[in-house]
Amino acid sequence: MAAAAFGLSRLLGRSRPQLGRHMSSGTHGQEGSAHIWRALTFFVTLPGVGVSMLNVFLKSRHGEHERPEFITYSHLHIRTKPFPWGDGNHTLFHNPHVYLLPTGYEDE
Repeated sequence: MAAAAFGLSRLLGRSRPQLGRHMSSGTHGQEGSAHIWRALTFFVTLPGVGVSMLNVFLKSRHGEHERPEFITYSHLHIRTKPFPWGDGNHTLFHNPHVYLLPTGYEDE
């Protein structure tokens, strides 16, 4: 247990108690802080990004998913004025397979 505590305190840059005054400029513990951030980057952040990329890759291999049934709700798709392009009913990045119009899916 003592060895683990010593290793943790060494990782945090506090291997022995500091005697004397601390520097008022704030530069006292910068190298220990850089070591912690480097360790967090390599051992937490990069594996997390890798796991996220693997998750997206595996989910994309399943193919297409089934669309939910269109139900007309009065509070959805309220258009007080038309969009300034096209027929005024399609959003700027409209995808007919994914996005709904007030009347339902476009390709059904």
